[in-house]
Amino acid sequence: MTVETAVTSVAPLLSGLDARLPELLALYEDLHAHPELSFQEFRTAGVVAGLLRAQGWEVTEGVGRTGVVGVLANGPGPVVLLRADMDALPVKEETGLPYASTATGTDPDGNEVPVMHACGHDMHVTCLLGATGQLAAHREAWHGTVVAVFQPAEEIGGAPAMIEDGFLDRFPRAEVCLGQHVAPAPVGFFGTRPGPVMAASDNFRVTLFGRGGHGSSPETAVDPVVLAAAVVMRLQTVVSREIGPAQTGVVTVGSLHAGTKENIIPDTAELWINVRSTTPAVRDRILAAVTRIVRAEAVASGAPKEPEFTPLNSFPVTANDAGATAVVQDSLTEVLGEGRVFTLTQIITGSEDFGTFGTALGVPSVFWHFGGADPALYADVDPDSLLEDGLPDTVPANHSPHFAPVPGPTIPLGVTALLAAAAPWLTRTTVPGA
Repeated sequence: MTVETAVTSVAPLLSGLDARLPELLALYEDLHAHPELSFQEFRTAGVVAGLLRAQGWEVTEGVGRTGVVGVLANGPGPVVLLRADMDALPVKEETGLPYASTATGTDPDGNEVPVMHACGHDMHVTCLLGATGQLAAHREAWHGTVVAVFQPAEEIGGAPAMIEDGFLDRFPRAEVCLGQHVAPAPVGFFGTRPGPVMAASDNFRVTLFGRGGHGSSPETAVDPVVLAAAVVMRLQTVVSREIGPAQTGVVTVGSLHAGTKENIIPDTAELWINVRSTTPAVRDRILAAVTRIVRAEAVASGAPKEPEFTPLNSFPVTANDAGATAVVQDSLTEVLGEGRVFTLTQIITGSEDFGTFGTALGVPSVFWHFGGADPALYADVDPDSLLEDGLPDTVPANHSPHFAPVPGPTIPLGVTALLAAAAPWLTRTTVPGA
């Protein structure tokens, strides 16, 4: 079955949205003030489930531990999946907003940490609930079935947990999966591309083994701190010397832990490593190089034991179906206007697990980014330059303690984008292949 490209009317689906904006803004501020870590989104899931039920959706909670799925059947027609993620990050908020988070949570290691919606998942939830409300209120304007997925734990790859919890058998099978992510681009900017749009990510912990001793007698020990330093420096050559200049890869050592006191040489050191790649070949090459370097440096240091590699999580490349992407881009351009919808020229090296749903279902997926930053920050920036030069350093990016989308103008555009993207399927008058 293919999707026919056709001019669609989204206006009926948008009717009354302006009147709902105050409640959506209040919802956003509430979610922002009450962030929850991955697989701990109990309050958020409860808010989502309650609002979906009030809108008239059939609701299932606890999918993939803390996920929520809403289904709204509206006669025969296509099945469209819309997805938002719900989890927050262990970041201390420094935005100064009146609704800034002061929340804390417990991380997987049992540590109490600050928690913040530093990646905009509160915006994603708000926009999808805005869209579900519009769909429920205007059933006369569309036909088919919508599956609204509120996913837990995107930051650590939570989508597979929903699949493993019987998602494919428990809910209507979609013929297209649609999702979006707020970005520090100016409000009104929308960007996507056919093919790979976001990089794959592999995250793992490496434990390096030494032999402890007194800081005054290093000759009697094998210092894992020095070993860790050698590994970190050597890993910087992987991308520059083992990956072609036309290829894209990233190796980041985001955390290094060793020892407890300045005059004690510890027994172990831990590195937390993140690898980004855009093709399976590049991924395999980088992972092989990282493994080789870690093991070789351990041998060179006289380590008494081979390093241990502990996988944490992995995200596949997020790839957009070319045909479905063209349909979505045309609809977004028609509804949002010329000069707002751009084709990204480069793959984004951030990662997502949204593609898990389309891959598991065997159907097309489309994922786009939409701006949430104050346009005043871009007063002297040509939008076209963002595609080549990227975002200015002066604008707080996702995962920053200062990341703060401007909710007033961003929410209605995010809701509109979801409805505009889904409309070519939900408002078409013919079913290709029928």
